[in-house]
Amino acid sequence: MSGALASISEVPPVILAPMAGISDLPFRALALRCGASMVVSEMVASGDMLRARPEARARAELGIEERRTAIQLAGRDPALMAEAARFCAGQGAARIDINFGCPAKKVTGGLSGSALMREPDRAVRIVAAVVEAVAVPVSVKMRLGWDDGERNAPQIAARAEAAGATQIAVHGRTRCQFYAGRADWRAIAAVKAAVRVPVIANGDIGDPASARAARRLSGADGIMVGRAARGRPWILGEIAAGLAGEKAPPPPGGAALIDMISGHYQAMLGFYGNNLGLRVARKHLGWYLDAVPGSGGLRRRVMASEDSGAVLRMLGRELDDLGAGEALVAA
Repeated sequence: MSGALASISEVPPVILAPMAGISDLPFRALALRCGASMVVSEMVASGDMLRARPEARARAELGIEERRTAIQLAGRDPALMAEAARFCAGQGAARIDINFGCPAKKVTGGLSGSALMREPDRAVRIVAAVVEAVAVPVSVKMRLGWDDGERNAPQIAARAEAAGATQIAVHGRTRCQFYAGRADWRAIAAVKAAVRVPVIANGDIGDPASARAARRLSGADGIMVGRAARGRPWILGEIAAGLAGEKAPPPPGGAALIDMISGHYQAMLGFYGNNLGLRVARKHLGWYLDAVPGSGGLRRRVMASEDSGAVLRMLGRELDDLGAGEALVAA
């Protein structure tokens, strides 16, 4: 069964990138409300997916039923990747994304993620197996290559397209760069030239101007935003408006900003449970507060508190006192 093709006109222009420990269900839901056209789940190892079988748990963790969510799978065994993709599609996943881009040592040490760019034949077998297993679109996310001496993204992308991939996302760095230096958007143009399916540019895109530059230099059909959305999920809507030639909506200010932060916090508590949620939420609260001048004292208290109710009260009272919304608008 071949993967359903997605026409270029259907490609969402702004996509939230998969980020380990960040792109969980509460954050993805917020990103969609803020203007993302599509979101990608945190990377899930194919073996872990198959061992954690309970359908209710899979739906809760991945938000499979959300039609604008792609479920990203990682692994190096074509049969296991196909089985995991089949399971996700059976639960209602609208899209499957294959990870050939993660640079983390714990992933590449297992010869998955961007390590597969050093094994093009295996990478293509994985794509073919997943496409054969499901009737939904299958996309691939990759880097430019393993290192500057092995920039083989255009070749792998062309072979992935031939195997049935319907979209290619490229982070404009090699694996050995990790996140150092600048993303090379011009190099993504070689991938665009090698395939007919939509290409999505990723890396160092954090505002409408950088999004327009990335598209101009790469020729990409869409943009993927990662780290820039931490603590600023509304940037996704600003970028979408900028790419459409429209005036960007103003960032949330005053009560709207406080409501967004508090709502995100409560969603994390509900998703993870109070104890774990309180800890997981701290990094997100820290990113929000980093942009608020004079919030150092509040930040320290929020990070140290073990009382979620107290945190909510502090956010509501002290952010208002600090004029957080107006400070962010001015920034």
